[in-house]
Amino acid sequence: MNKAELIESIQGKLGTTKADAVAALEAVTESIISGVKKDETVQIIGFGTFKISKRAARDGRNPQTGEKIRIAASKSVKFSPSTTVKKSL
Repeated sequence: MNKAELIESIQGKLGTTKADAVAALEAVTESIISGVKKDETVQIIGFGTFKISKRAARDGRNPQTGEKIRIAASKSVKFSPSTTVKKSL
């Protein structure tokens, strides 16, 4: 399912206009992003948890030349589904 299909699904379930469905989806995604930035964890009971995953800086190798390179520390968002979601799959 892509974003357009998700918007259509929201529109069908809520019985609203497409613009309202887009606004609802954007409000949810923006809230999750700001929550993860601020608190590092957003938990939606019955759905799952979004949290920041941190990677330390490390040494690596360029696969083409074999030369050593330094890989910088980075952050990413990790999603862990709830047991309800896991069971429904």
